[in-house]
Amino acid sequence: MTALTLSTSAAPNLRADAIVIGVAKAAKGPVVAPGAEAVDAAYDGKLAGVLETLGASGAEGEVTKLPAPAGFKTPLLVAVGLGAAPEKDGEFDAEALRRAAGAAARALTGTKKAGFALPLADSGDAGAIAEGALLGAYSFDAYKENGKNAKNGKAPLAEIALLGGKPRDKAQKAAVERAVAVAEELNRARDLINMPPNDLDPEAFAAIAQTAGKEHGLKVQVLDEKALVKGGYGGILGVGAGSAAAPRLVKLSYTSAKAKKHLALVGKGITYDSGGISLKPAGHNETMKCDMSGAAAVFAAVVAVARLGLEVNVTAWLALAENMPSGSATRPGDVLRMYSGKTVEVLNTDAEGRLVLADALWAASAEKPDAIVDVATLTGAMVLALGNRTFGVMANDDAFRSAVVEAAEEVGEESWPMPLPEHLRKGMDSPVADIANMGERMGGGLVAGLFLREFVGEGITWAHIDIAGPAFNEAAPFGYTPKGGTGSAVRTLVRVAELTASGDLG
Repeated sequence: MTALTLSTSAAPNLRADAIVIGVAKAAKGPVVAPGAEAVDAAYDGKLAGVLETLGASGAEGEVTKLPAPAGFKTPLLVAVGLGAAPEKDGEFDAEALRRAAGAAARALTGTKKAGFALPLADSGDAGAIAEGALLGAYSFDAYKENGKNAKNGKAPLAEIALLGGKPRDKAQKAAVERAVAVAEELNRARDLINMPPNDLDPEAFAAIAQTAGKEHGLKVQVLDEKALVKGGYGGILGVGAGSAAAPRLVKLSYTSAKAKKHLALVGKGITYDSGGISLKPAGHNETMKCDMSGAAAVFAAVVAVARLGLEVNVTAWLALAENMPSGSATRPGDVLRMYSGKTVEVLNTDAEGRLVLADALWAASAEKPDAIVDVATLTGAMVLALGNRTFGVMANDDAFRSAVVEAAEEVGEESWPMPLPEHLRKGMDSPVADIANMGERMGGGLVAGLFLREFVGEGITWAHIDIAGPAFNEAAPFGYTPKGGTGSAVRTLVRVAELTASGDLG
């Protein structure tokens, strides 16, 4: 785990393996960003020209390495692009700092210690740099020989010092502590998403949740297959019927003595999705271990909330199942009786996420929370609509939907508000059941949202986040985002919890 500290040390005096500085893109060429004044002075104020000669432009995520100046106690200088320079000496926004810190941390794989001399004007900057650096330093090497990346044999950056920081400043200290808690739990979510499905089945996921609950003071309740049968959780049981690994419904509860609001989080946790009897075609199965990313997100978020001690009650529901084809699997045409009592005609067993979420949403609704937010890798239609980096947000309340989108924007997660058109509901009418799990093909992501709305208790504010695009990055790493599991929506959920606690949501 990467260590991080606020440091008052000047760049030339820091004993480390590298110093990271920021470079911005301007009309006349790259400019050295604030925080690197001492480094620039060592180049007689000509560092920008040196970097331009080396090909640096200041473009976002660009990394340029060069020897440190004479007299420095570190051998290496790493210049990372911040993107366009702010107008009239304005401050860099938090996401620019977060991405630059992440890119630098990734570039320093195999390094023991690095000092980050990026623009640090206030506690917000400190938190953004800390979060980006810790997320960028992430590496999933649990299955590699000696715990190191098999490709280059190097471990992640081990220690980070934020230069220009004020260790005794309460605001900076709090911002960094928050960043550490959120980043570490987000990285826990990434670990879960990246775990192979032969090691992370519903029972194993539930056990991990129980261990974390004991460590962080959460109350954990696990419903096994017998309890699910007794309770009538037909959706979760129906999806898990074809697997040798039995399903689970896990409830994690965080309570605060000062809480005035109760927020429920619900996550889709399909630990492997073959599509069931409606089997996925070749080329669509290889990354389906990531279909539990929603459950990973809400799990990580509730643990982060506990670590931060927020004054809000938060309950996380993990709907865990493995969707496999077998003689006992649910068939297209079967009718399931859900926990709510509604019946669902299953027209496509690969539309399984909405079935497990439906049971969990109804269970969450029974506690009458002030709001419910569910997170799921739910539909390929959302990827077609918004691409691989943006998640969609739907809700039964426009103001709440806007508040969730604004929370996402605030923490640097790309999202977009999506509608729930009433005319699409008719497409899910079934001649044999209360509702079918499929409707019109066009607007499939919205149809899925309308299905879920049917299982939210009356009068409860609810939002649905479809992270099918950004949950798993199959392309090259960028900024603080690695290849593989990303931990999408964790930061948004934590921010929603913070705003709920403060009464500022919406």
